[in-house]
Amino acid sequence: MAGELTVSIDAMGGDEGPSVVVAALARSVLRHPGVKFILHGDEAELKPLFEKRQALLERATIRHAPDRVRMEEKPSLALRRGRNSSMWRALEAVKNKEAQVAVSAGNTGALMAMSMFNLGTLEGISRPAIAALWPTKRGQSVVLDVGANVVVSAEQLVDFAVMGEAFARGILGLERPTVGILNIGTEDAKGNDAVKDAAHILRSNPTLPMEFCGFVEGDDIGEGTVDVVVTDGFTGNIALKTAEGTAKTVTHFLRSALMRSFFGRIGAFMASGALRALRRKLDPRAANGGIFLGLDGVVVKSHGGADALGFASALDMAIDMAKAGVVARIINDRRGVHLAVAEAAAS
Repeated sequence: MAGELTVSIDAMGGDEGPSVVVAALARSVLRHPGVKFILHGDEAELKPLFEKRQALLERATIRHAPDRVRMEEKPSLALRRGRNSSMWRALEAVKNKEAQVAVSAGNTGALMAMSMFNLGTLEGISRPAIAALWPTKRGQSVVLDVGANVVVSAEQLVDFAVMGEAFARGILGLERPTVGILNIGTEDAKGNDAVKDAAHILRSNPTLPMEFCGFVEGDDIGEGTVDVVVTDGFTGNIALKTAEGTAKTVTHFLRSALMRSFFGRIGAFMASGALRALRRKLDPRAANGGIFLGLDGVVVKSHGGADALGFASALDMAIDMAKAGVVARIINDRRGVHLAVAEAAAS
């Protein structure tokens, strides 16, 4: 994208508070020399964190926000009472065009509600979705929705497919991403009406910049069978948490097996390089950040418990999205779907 890029940060969100945010910022300024940052939060807590990092103030601005959204706070309550919160101010900066992207590790429901209020949805998009990058045998896939919409319609699933392929083209550099709808089987007759109707719409629109591959099953996600997996937020969130839990379980079993005996410890030492590579592959910090797609602006949600490395990864994702122009890609591709559906209805 042309011009200077500015990232607006909710510095008070997350389990660890502003200390993690500032430590992550120290990494990001080195990775992204041309990017500036606005931190929203309690000045009394933020300023001391910059005492040993004065160089950061050349690239970062602190804006006082007296309140913070609690992790357990209901989204409706946060929306009514959170106008002076660091989360609200971070989104407001994007709304006012002072920044191009917002990042928060705070309450997911509150962040989505405030994002929709401040930024609105893109034309033709009824509901935003949360997308996640998923490590696979082939590299990475995009999975959405992973938590924003429990119940969805066929048209919303089509929206998710369009948003997912636009994201995959912009961030993963895929010219024509493969897309599949998560289902209980790959046969056309299986699944509920929403997934079957969405598949029909996507099959009827071959001009879209994606290759629709029909239905995929749960084990296809890890295999990397398609580049974009589309599902409702209820199913997607369970799949995501299951995968994260499975990765932790496998790591635990492997560590226990290797440390159980003297020869196992020798084997662990000899395979230390391979084990480090496996740990990096399974480390959720490397792909930290749920991406809110469908908004008239870029918002990235970091895990609440992320450390500095994890939050820095969320900042990387936000910057990459802004530079790739993902929002403009979604607008253009969704317009093509509307035209195709209207032509099909008229014929």
